[in-house]
Amino acid sequence: MMKPFPWRAAMGFGVGVLRLAPDAFWRMTPRELAAAIAAVRGPLVAPLKRVDLDDLMQRFPDPVTETAHGR
Repeated sequence: MMKPFPWRAAMGFGVGVLRLAPDAFWRMTPRELAAAIAAVRGPLVAPLKRVDLDDLMQRFPDPVTETAHGR
C-alpha cells in the first residue's frame, strides 16, 4: 500500500523553511523539492540496526587500555 504524499509537511518546508512564495512552490517539480530538502537537511540515512552494531563491535572491538577502565 502506498503512503499518501505528505502535502502539509512539503508545503510547510517549502514556504516556511525555504521561504518560497506559494506560486514558486507550486511550480516546483517533486524532484526539485526533494533536491532542495536534501540540500538543507542532508541525505537521509537509515539508523544502524542493533544487530549490525553488535556485528561491527565484535569485528572491530575497542582496544582495552588502562585508562578505559579507570585505573
